[in-house]
Amino acid sequence: MYLYETHLPVASTRTSAGFYVEALGLTFAYRDPSRDIAFLWIGEGRRSMLGLWGPGTQYGTPLRKSHLAISVTLPELMTAGKKLNDLGIPTYNFAREETTEPSVIGWMPSAQLYFEDPDGHLLEFIALLDDQPDPDFIGSFSKWKKRASLVAHAKP
Repeated sequence: MYLYETHLPVASTRTSAGFYVEALGLTFAYRDPSRDIAFLWIGEGRRSMLGLWGPGTQYGTPLRKSHLAISVTLPELMTAGKKLNDLGIPTYNFAREETTEPSVIGWMPSAQLYFEDPDGHLLEFIALLDDQPDPDFIGSFSKWKKRASLVAHAKP
């Protein structure tokens, strides 16, 4: 089971579709010619879709800010901050501090980097980690790796 689609209200479907295609690499799927709605594929194989609803549509009003996390590989995540920053898109860690280094939430564990789309929706690139969970850890990826290395060396 997986999440197939989600929808966001946007101020301009053209501007937002451009952002998601050009900055994030999503693939344009369809634009409803009778309504202000655009659909984009997330990833390969048409497994996930994002719907963008313009003002005046069923889901486009009022413009509520939402959160959307997109799964990426760890190597993709490690380069995402610089790529987004080069496009003028600031990136943040879990504590909302500006950085290109992913943060780690230990209970999952996962590494993630946060940023916003043109409408202020909070977006997240997330990579699940194969490490052992640590519910007490929230911090930078480099501190997580240092911690994991210390734990591995401490085992008998």
